[in-house]
Amino acid sequence: MNEQRHVEVDAHTGTATTGHEWDGIRELNTPLPRWWLWLFYVTIIWSVGYWVVYPSWPLVSSYTKGAFGWQSREAVVNELAALKAQRGPMMDKLASATPAQIAADPQLLDFARAQGKTAFGDNCAPCHGSGGGGAKGYPNLNDDDWLWGGKLDDIATTIRVGIRSADPKTRLGSMPAFGREGMMKRADIETVADYVRSIAGLSVDPKTDVVAGRKLFLDNCAACHGDNGKGKRDLGAPDLTDKIWLYGSEKDIIVDGLWNGRGGVMPAWAGRLDDTTIKALTVYVHTLGGGER
Repeated sequence: MNEQRHVEVDAHTGTATTGHEWDGIRELNTPLPRWWLWLFYVTIIWSVGYWVVYPSWPLVSSYTKGAFGWQSREAVVNELAALKAQRGPMMDKLASATPAQIAADPQLLDFARAQGKTAFGDNCAPCHGSGGGGAKGYPNLNDDDWLWGGKLDDIATTIRVGIRSADPKTRLGSMPAFGREGMMKRADIETVADYVRSIAGLSVDPKTDVVAGRKLFLDNCAACHGDNGKGKRDLGAPDLTDKIWLYGSEKDIIVDGLWNGRGGVMPAWAGRLDDTTIKALTVYVHTLGGGER
């Protein structure tokens, strides 16, 4: 005896249902459009053809090479070789020139800046920002305030050896933790912080003992920052009299720096980047806006 299957038809659309129902909602058995089915079949045929023509299937120790024997790696290598040949003369000129010579040659300067901008984005932007604007604890490279000097040779040296890096020739200099190491009392640190804000032209509590603050500054800070607070570039000690602050000019931030010390690190790029790239970076940073002659 043959069983007859009951087909339920939706009264509103006239379309048969699948027999599935969820919370009173029935699923319509709507067929896919013909054009969509044919397009789907074409993509299957296309994929089979792609598998045959191009490398696609992984094997145990290799992969299928494809009927054409084409490889994306070879295409990239060829494109890079063509680009290198195109840039060859300018790259050779850049490699043999000093930063000063690059800066004096407008055409070479434009080429070096383009190369330097790319290298900066790949290596320096994570800390200094894509435009060199810096962040808290990371210097702004667009202004004219330099911790270690803003001339071409100064910048090149900083890039090569870094700051407090593992390089044996690295630039050294850090701010002691006066409070944490027991060198100064909390009250004295707050007095020095007020004095530092005063020489920078910032507002301080009228009750601040500036005379006592200056004495504490001369006894503890002047060795690096100078008697007048102008800083010393050979130690990387910043100028405390301007309005440019690496970590911030608020009193609590200054107190925190005096209590815990400061000692940011910049990696040494010599050995990671070739000399030509370092020269391009030097010129690029120098021309961001604050480079010194």
